[in-house]
Amino acid sequence: MNRQPLRLAIIEATRILERAGVASPRFDAEVIAAHVLGVERGRLPMVPLVDPPVIEAIGQLVQQRAKRIPLQYLTGWAALGDITVAVGAGVFVPRPETELLLEWGVKFLQGREFPVVVDLCTGSGALALGVAHARPDAVVYAVDVDPQALAWARHNADVHADAGDTPIRLYSGDIADPTMFAELDGLVDLVLCNPPYVPDGTPVPPEVAEHDPPRAVFAEESGLAVIRHAIAAGARLLRPGGGLAIEHDDTHGSAVPALVRARRVLTAVEGHLDLAGRARFVTAKRLG
Repeated sequence: MNRQPLRLAIIEATRILERAGVASPRFDAEVIAAHVLGVERGRLPMVPLVDPPVIEAIGQLVQQRAKRIPLQYLTGWAALGDITVAVGAGVFVPRPETELLLEWGVKFLQGREFPVVVDLCTGSGALALGVAHARPDAVVYAVDVDPQALAWARHNADVHADAGDTPIRLYSGDIADPTMFAELDGLVDLVLCNPPYVPDGTPVPPEVAEHDPPRAVFAEESGLAVIRHAIAAGARLLRPGGGLAIEHDDTHGSAVPALVRARRVLTAVEGHLDLAGRARFVTAKRLG
């Protein structure tokens, strides 16, 4: 069996993905190759030659990716910070820019013992599980309204608990309900939310349009409908000095901070940029 250079297979895969309009063709080609080989992407240079069946397996996944099927659907997982979660049909795929929101939240909790954290619109559970992984002493609640998303979140929560992380507390609920988590009113140290926020009718890539659940992506009122509920829930749940962080569309750089400032109990309102320098999330503190 003639072994072949992996490097050439990755070059060919990159070319195919580039032609298909994939945003990060080289990265995706390398992730696919690493997935097939069962190694970390950074270790690909240690595998100079591979057998023909490996080349074929890489080629098949590349053809799927060229049809704009999300890379994470093909590998079965998505990363957020130091953790990975299983993803697939019916659940929103976590994005790299959300890592900054997670980092902010974990940093905010420094110096707080046994913090209580709530993740609104949890989806795959990634944010909640990221906090539980970073802070084993935290009590982390997570909620979503979508049954399919909750099924993925439950699976991911079980996997991380089996691996030794502190279990999260997962609930079905609508963040528009003013009685949701009423027993936690005024007791929460940190509220995180990555809600649906893309304005209805906004053109999105095929990976989003054809695969992400629309109700996890789009929101009414120019993308602000769910964010309004998240702000209200945060203001109600937070203890004095508690922190709030909400991700938003890059067109919301002034609108969302203004909505947060309109809540008199919220102070220290600050906008944050994503990895590409676009307005991406807002943070605030509950008045002491």
